[in-house]
Amino acid sequence: MQNYKILWADDEIDLLKPHILFLENKGYKVTPVNSGSDAVDKCNEENFDVIFLDENMPGMTGLETLNVIKEINPELPVVMITKSEEEQIMEEAIGAKIADYLIKPLNPNQILLSVKKILDNKRLVSERANISYRQDFLNISMAFGDDLDHDEWADIYRKLVYWELEFDETKDKGMTEVLVNQKDEANSGFVKFVMNHYTDWLNDHSGGGPLLSHNLMKEKVFPALCKGQPVFFVVIDNLRFDQWRIIAKDLREYFNVESEEAYYSILPTTTAYSRNSIFSGLLPDEMANTHPDIWEGEDSDSGKNNFERQFLERQLKKNNLDVKFCYHKIKNVIEGKQLVDNIRNFITNDLSVIVYNFVDVLSHARTEMAIIKELAPDESAYRSITRSWFQHSPLFEALKIIAEKDVKLIITTDHGTIRVKRPFKIVGDRNTNTNLRYKQGKNLGFIDEDIYSVKNPDDLHLSRLNVSTQYVFAIKDFFFTYPNNYNYYVKYYRDTFQHGGVSMEEMIIPIISLNSKNG
Repeated sequence: MQNYKILWADDEIDLLKPHILFLENKGYKVTPVNSGSDAVDKCNEENFDVIFLDENMPGMTGLETLNVIKEINPELPVVMITKSEEEQIMEEAIGAKIADYLIKPLNPNQILLSVKKILDNKRLVSERANISYRQDFLNISMAFGDDLDHDEWADIYRKLVYWELEFDETKDKGMTEVLVNQKDEANSGFVKFVMNHYTDWLNDHSGGGPLLSHNLMKEKVFPALCKGQPVFFVVIDNLRFDQWRIIAKDLREYFNVESEEAYYSILPTTTAYSRNSIFSGLLPDEMANTHPDIWEGEDSDSGKNNFERQFLERQLKKNNLDVKFCYHKIKNVIEGKQLVDNIRNFITNDLSVIVYNFVDVLSHARTEMAIIKELAPDESAYRSITRSWFQHSPLFEALKIIAEKDVKLIITTDHGTIRVKRPFKIVGDRNTNTNLRYKQGKNLGFIDEDIYSVKNPDDLHLSRLNVSTQYVFAIKDFFFTYPNNYNYYVKYYRDTFQHGGVSMEEMIIPIISLNSKNG
């Protein structure tokens, strides 16, 4: 154990000698002083790992001493000790960011617990996480051999996300590497599962498959419109389960999470397909056939998501929902600030739809800007930068405003992303699309392994430009690259976040229902 140094200030310090000896026998070095001024002097002379302060000392009180010590070292943990249980003293101490609060008479184990909680917390949490994950590792690995259904695969993915976030806290690189390998193994099994069942999900109307993009609003949003609350439906692009869990920490202060579920994005896992599918309530070929005036196919140079509002309006009409609704797409900070300014006016709507394009911008910026790569060199840092964005975003400000009212908030995304690591060579003509995780064309050349190849687009309800059009999807963490300038593009795109293919990260995505706490 590290030799931690404790400073203990109490005007009756001699009476605390048994407690001091107890801590020293546990390996801690304790420096006793009998006044607040002496405690301040000691803090100026040497470094301590934690300070115990008696609140009721003559001369400088514990609270006065606390304020001075915090000026010297704001990060130094301080435990306030007092005979008083007055709420005002507790509030002042907590407001001054104490690490713990103990009430006399003291118990040795109570003191030891406080010290361990402060000084050994990370080590103890890390050790417990390692032990728990080792036990769960076997359970997860054994499950890969079972014939899992879509709900069980979603459970496995969420369990892996849970451990990712746990190891973010402990910073245990060794166990993180084990988890990365297990996640890759899980993705191998998941890809086989999708390849075996995806066409059945699209064509079987018996309800045996997972909830998919085109049924999301009908199953999760429209029923909420009948319950008398204004409904806010927020689609944050590219929001993976781990990123949701990160921003949920901030949202829980203002909202109660009613349900946290998973649904599956359709293929390709891109905005043009999955988000249009959400708002139209249709699969891609159905959109092309039913709404040719607003569907933009692969052969179009126009933006593929310019008609989401029209798709939504037509889906509402198709479902006989005569509701007052609004739709807003936020693409930059200026539009975000306008959202904050106007959000109170949305309360009068039955349904307010907000599409927030930032996470997608972040993933593209990380690909193209060296400084973003430096800020987010790995998955953990990428999650951290996502939370930092959210905490300071107009979106969070807008959500805090609507939390003042009795509203239903539904947060989801169109698809996730995966950090790509392994290149996959493919050859295509000049009409082949540019996405790194899926390709469509008529003259695609590739080795038929480590890929999901679909020769008949009709099976996946995808449009075809000509009779020989086929689709291929990258699986796991592969990304497509052409033989020309191969090494340059491999170096440029490796370790970037991409979407369009088949992986748990891209396909298994969150749909969360929340109620405001203050409504």
